[in-house]
Amino acid sequence: MHIHYLKHVPFEGLGSMENYFVSKGHKISNTSFYLNQSLPPVDELDVLVVMGGPMSVNEEAGYPWLRREKDFIYSALKREVPVLGVCLGAQLIAAVLGASVVKNAYEEIGWYPVRLTRGIVADEQAQHLPDSFDALHWHGETFSIPSGARNFISSEGCANQAFVYGDNVLGLQFHLEMLPSHVEAIYRECGRPALTGTYIQGEDEMLAPVEKFRNAQNILEEFLRTFIFQNLPI
Repeated sequence: MHIHYLKHVPFEGLGSMENYFVSKGHKISNTSFYLNQSLPPVDELDVLVVMGGPMSVNEEAGYPWLRREKDFIYSALKREVPVLGVCLGAQLIAAVLGASVVKNAYEEIGWYPVRLTRGIVADEQAQHLPDSFDALHWHGETFSIPSGARNFISSEGCANQAFVYGDNVLGLQFHLEMLPSHVEAIYRECGRPALTGTYIQGEDEMLAPVEKFRNAQNILEEFLRTFIFQNLPI
């Protein structure tokens, strides 16, 4: 299969998903918007992945390629290409589907628990997903739930943590794909946030729980199998 991903900054790529996709023998390509790269024909793709970044979906004046990216995501959704969005990527999908993206009541930076709302997605579809788990967060904005989508994960700091749309579109506000090296890169490129918020951890706290990174990767693979690849050969 051909998996294409959209990259907004050099330090936010596929993370642990890359090894997973490679292990399955899939072809991987990407468009790096910060390099002004072109987009492929949508009908050549089997899966589209939209990654994170520090910009807002509402900053089209500062990032003119955002309009082009939204149009591309819309085309993928219209053609029913399976789409996964992570953090900014989830916000972009939500915006394309007509939802708003606004400042959240809290910044969330660090490992914080999220909980699954049973009954929102079919029990048989979510049977292998844990009721709650720790996820890595790094965001200050949040999406509203698009019309026709279902919000099925929330946290104390952010009500809308994930949505599913149709049979194969998934938006995750949090990060399950990040490895310690990616956390270090974000700190290096974006600087250290002020440790003044209710849901903000320091770099040492974020890097210390090695087992949480491993668990997050396992949970992410289950999300991929459940919502993105369930009707595709993996």
